[in-house]
Amino acid sequence: MSTTTKPVNQKAWFLILPVLICVAFSAIVPLMTVVNYSVQDIISPERRVFVGTEWFVQVMRDEELHAALLRQLVFSLSVLAVELPLGILLALSMPAEGLKASLVLVIVSLSLLIPWNVVGTIWQIFGRSDIGLLGAALQGMGIDYSYTGNATHAWLTVLVMDVWHWTPLVALLGYAGLRSIPDAYYQAARIDGASKFAVFRYIQLPKMRGVLMIGVLLRFMDSFMIYTEPFVLTGGGPGNSTTFLSQFLTQKAVGQFDLGPAAAFSLIYFLIILLLCFILYNWMQRVGTQEKEGGQ
Repeated sequence: MSTTTKPVNQKAWFLILPVLICVAFSAIVPLMTVVNYSVQDIISPERRVFVGTEWFVQVMRDEELHAALLRQLVFSLSVLAVELPLGILLALSMPAEGLKASLVLVIVSLSLLIPWNVVGTIWQIFGRSDIGLLGAALQGMGIDYSYTGNATHAWLTVLVMDVWHWTPLVALLGYAGLRSIPDAYYQAARIDGASKFAVFRYIQLPKMRGVLMIGVLLRFMDSFMIYTEPFVLTGGGPGNSTTFLSQFLTQKAVGQFDLGPAAAFSLIYFLIILLLCFILYNWMQRVGTQEKEGGQ
């Protein structure tokens, strides 16, 4: 008996064609421009010299870049180490249903609605010892706090600011994962007499793994590209203590107007983010697969 396959309707591609055109115009064309700048020495608008990989070699040997990269990695890993467990704890403590749940969701989401430059301004005022609650409180406790004069204070302030701003995102993702767990799992756990930690370890955490992986990737990428908040708060100082990779790139492109090295570094920056996210994603996938096999 012969079977005939129904032809696939390909007309749906026309619906996403405008999106593909917009992406090509807003992403691919600028990327090709950056690639063009990275292999040329822009002497003047009319005069350009092809230099090949010279700018890439120069950027890779830059000690300031090495310091900024190390600073960025430490910051991004610190952000994940604080925001992930804090977000999970916040998600577990949020009410599951009712008016109280809606109210808590709105309150938790408030910081996510604040623009990045406003976040930097809020913490700039908050940390001042004369008019800011944080600065005045620490000064009253005998702590000589100054985010503009002390490198450690500046770095910790940027870290706490980012935790305050973005922990709700992890909490909301974790909350969504918790709400997707059927009640049958909790009923079986109560019948078996499982403790709260056992419920979290064997039911809640595995069910949240997917959304938490999305949260880790989003927060890592975003923290690795952080620019506006530390720029508004500290301007990258004191010294270079809060000069992360994005500010280092901006200083080269705008401050020094070194378009060739800046373009080369932007491509390296992009590849670093892509590589680290690829490694992180595959590592998390492997851990999840091993845990599933172990549970079976």
